[in-house]
Amino acid sequence: MLSPDNRKIAPALPLEPSDLTIGDLLDALADHKDKPLVFRYDGRPVKPGYHVTEVKAGQFSALDCGANPESWSEIFVQLWDVDEGGPVHMPAGKFAAIIRKVADHVALDRSARLTFEVSDGIRPMGLHRATQPTLVGDAVEVELSPRPASCKPRDRWLEEQKAASASCCSPGIGKACCG
Repeated sequence: MLSPDNRKIAPALPLEPSDLTIGDLLDALADHKDKPLVFRYDGRPVKPGYHVTEVKAGQFSALDCGANPESWSEIFVQLWDVDEGGPVHMPAGKFAAIIRKVADHVALDRSARLTFEVSDGIRPMGLHRATQPTLVGDAVEVELSPRPASCKPRDRWLEEQKAASASCCSPGIGKACCG
């Protein structure tokens, strides 16, 4: 792939296994519309009155620390962790309806990287990635963990090493290369 100024763009890294896309999340919630949707971060659930205050979709172009052009799509869902909505968490169906309403006005790439911005209105907003929702009791829970920084050239190199090691040790290859 080429950048707008015809420089080769580095191949995109696959999403981390723990990353979730907006499409993955909506698909997982589809059969649980009436169940409370509980996001967990910092070892605790968001308050029952949390709000989805903003949903943003972005297409990003950047230069990584190895001078490689990068590009990706990302969706940001901003959660305001407050206790203003009543004694129960938002139903999964209401969350999905909010995302559908946004999609009526903003192009949302279902396969884009998904990042949650979470704040209680006092502490600074933190960036989090989400894991696959799970059923816990009568609720759907989504665990959010801080989104770490990474070095994309190093990450690509590690992926190449892992792939080379896997192909070297595949059935039918001599054991000499498998150490």
